[in-house]
Amino acid sequence: MKNIAVVLQEQVEKKIYLIRGQKVMLSTHLAELYEVEPRALVQAVKRNIVRFPDDFMFQLTAEEFADLKSQIVTSSWGGLRRAAPYAFTEHGVSMLSSVLNSPRAIQVNIQIMRTFAKLREMMVANRDLAWRLDQLEDKYDRQFSVVFDAIRGLMSLPSKPKRKIGFNKGQ
Repeated sequence: MKNIAVVLQEQVEKKIYLIRGQKVMLSTHLAELYEVEPRALVQAVKRNIVRFPDDFMFQLTAEEFADLKSQIVTSSWGGLRRAAPYAFTEHGVSMLSSVLNSPRAIQVNIQIMRTFAKLREMMVANRDLAWRLDQLEDKYDRQFSVVFDAIRGLMSLPSKPKRKIGFNKGQ
């Protein structure tokens, strides 16, 4: 089981998409990870549809599905199908563990939840890093503007010639 989880970490990361502003996994990919037929996964969900409100799962529109297929290089991706796949949010994937109750499904769900958590941590870390970078830029832009102003002041020519100081022997 431990080998499955190690392999899945990379597989899971590659199968999380941003659709409608949410990180989701598609029913076809989830079925592949759970090692069940896509129609069996969808059938299990439909039998338990009250567990999957709109913020847990939604079906892609034909346009969303076409856009997604065009982004993925594999030409046979998705195969022949009558309907667009379903997209499951993190909560929807979590709910799948109560619908698909096999040892494989449990292990896959654990790995998927860990992957979603890792992505959240990375987003928070990146947001914090971006904020810190902005703060440093503001701080150093102000400091360096003083330096650059001083250098420009030294480089500029005086506006009027200076008076000579001292005695002129020729006069």
